[in-house]
Amino acid sequence: QVQLVESGGGLVQAGGSLRLSCAASRSISSINFMGWYRQAPGKQRELVAVITSGGGTNYADSVKGRFTISRDNAKNTVYLQMNSLKPEDTAVYYCRAELRLIYWGQGTQVTVSS
Repeated sequence: QVQLVESGGGLVQAGGSLRLSCAASRSISSINFMGWYRQAPGKQRELVAVITSGGGTNYADSVKGRFTISRDNAKNTVYLQMNSLKPEDTAVYYCRAELRLIYWGQGTQVTVSS
């Protein structure tokens, strides 16, 4: 069981950067799959990036080369570094942890202006 709290969202100009944080209520060292998802207005929730306990990563094609997911086990935190932001990145971003069940954070709003 784990509780997840996202932070770092906000308003940014196109081409700018943001770093999102996902703080977990327990050690994440044994959580194999942690990821970031997003949901834009009128769209379904989609996978943005995932990271394994071993450090392996995978990204949606739309963010590959611009976003980087990482984890700091000592801080029980997963990060999403977002560079070269585009208006189409505007969405609520959610942290997700997979244990025996799936756990979601409440989300943080990212808005990218033209």
